[in-house]
Amino acid sequence: MMKHAWDNYRQYGWGHNELKPIARKGHSTNIFGNSQMGATIVDALDTLYIMGLHDEFREGQEWIDKNLDFSVNSEVSVFEVNIRFIGGLLAAYYLSGQEVFKIKAVQLAGKLLPAFNTPTGIPWAMVNLKSGVGRNWGWASAGSSILAEFGTLHMEFVHLSYLTGDPVYYNKVMHIRKLLQKMDRPNGLYPNYLNPRTGRWGQHHTSVGGLGDSFYEYLLKAWLMSDKMDTEARKMYDDAIEAIEKHLIRKSNGGLTFIGEWKNGHLERKMGHLTCFAGGMFALGADGSRDDKAGHYLQLGAEIAHTCHESYDRTS
Repeated sequence: MMKHAWDNYRQYGWGHNELKPIARKGHSTNIFGNSQMGATIVDALDTLYIMGLHDEFREGQEWIDKNLDFSVNSEVSVFEVNIRFIGGLLAAYYLSGQEVFKIKAVQLAGKLLPAFNTPTGIPWAMVNLKSGVGRNWGWASAGSSILAEFGTLHMEFVHLSYLTGDPVYYNKVMHIRKLLQKMDRPNGLYPNYLNPRTGRWGQHHTSVGGLGDSFYEYLLKAWLMSDKMDTEARKMYDDAIEAIEKHLIRKSNGGLTFIGEWKNGHLERKMGHLTCFAGGMFALGADGSRDDKAGHYLQLGAEIAHTCHESYDRTS
């Protein structure tokens, strides 16, 4: 399947961000602006390498070396570019040791830094790679930044500081964490929206699915990545999970465990598809959890995964 996908992208969409499989042509979504930055190539590198598809990996590396250029007049999603481009390049560098990936990752990170030039240091959702001008999505609660977006930079930025010796990246993401720690949280829950000008929460909507999801994942992974030394990240994770379990996790009438969403003071008994990652997260976080509750969290993870399986299995 990987080879099938790669070969067809190679034939019909090479250099484009994505491939339209039915039309058989390349395109770019608004998260990557209007430029051809080969998002599929960068995003696939680590998988190609791990699967032993080294010829394909070398093709990708060659394209990146010759064509990947970040000085384009293009407005991109800071979050998407971080997880796919910086994350993809760093993973490729760690796997292969090829210097070009590190160089490109650092170049790109420099282009994202202007997004943090806000009154609070909470970054804009989008930044123009050429001008450095940032702004937020028009639809996000009164000009707010989104928890899952500014909360899903930590791992890559910590590694950038580790690889370059420049603390600027580490400092940007630690500043976000410190700010979040200081803030009052309704019911101990993190709302999905935070205004980067005022430093106040937007509408009180909490979700472990879209808009919230990877913020929680990155707290746990920051702790794991630090060889379990970053106890602050672990504490923030544990506190968040306890509030989620208390206020959002319920059982359906048919006995399925699900994670609902908190909106304007009440629980919406719905679970988005993106929330399904939480089954794995609870399992991953079981080891090292408070009060010897590893068994409890493994069980909870299994129940969430079961609910997600059933949601497919019962749908025509």
